[in-house]
Amino acid sequence: MNFNLATIKIKNLRLRTYIGINEDEIKNKQDVVVNVKIDYDAEKATNTDDMSDALNYKTITKAIIKLVEDNRFSLLEKLTADVLSIAAEHSSVRHAEVEVDKPHALRFSDSVSLTLSCNKSE
Repeated sequence: MNFNLATIKIKNLRLRTYIGINEDEIKNKQDVVVNVKIDYDAEKATNTDDMSDALNYKTITKAIIKLVEDNRFSLLEKLTADVLSIAAEHSSVRHAEVEVDKPHALRFSDSVSLTLSCNKSE
């Protein structure tokens, strides 16, 4: 049996960063929730059972954490795009999608979120 396309999901990664343009948002870190979906060609990994043939989600997650926590963002679009760049970086990635939630951004709302995705041609 041939298992080619794998999907990795990093769910509800809760981080803190500076996000926004209002004075309070510039001065204080806020919570964000990051969800990442990565489709990649896993044929080699499924055949060899060797970590060096797989996409290392721990490495990806650490890079996302560093990016989010060590930077400031005015726009949710920029934050989401930068996380997507990390998610789609590896050559075996065929499709990546990132959703970033900004909890309590609007009164009477649980959160505001933005989703970006990219497809890479083979």
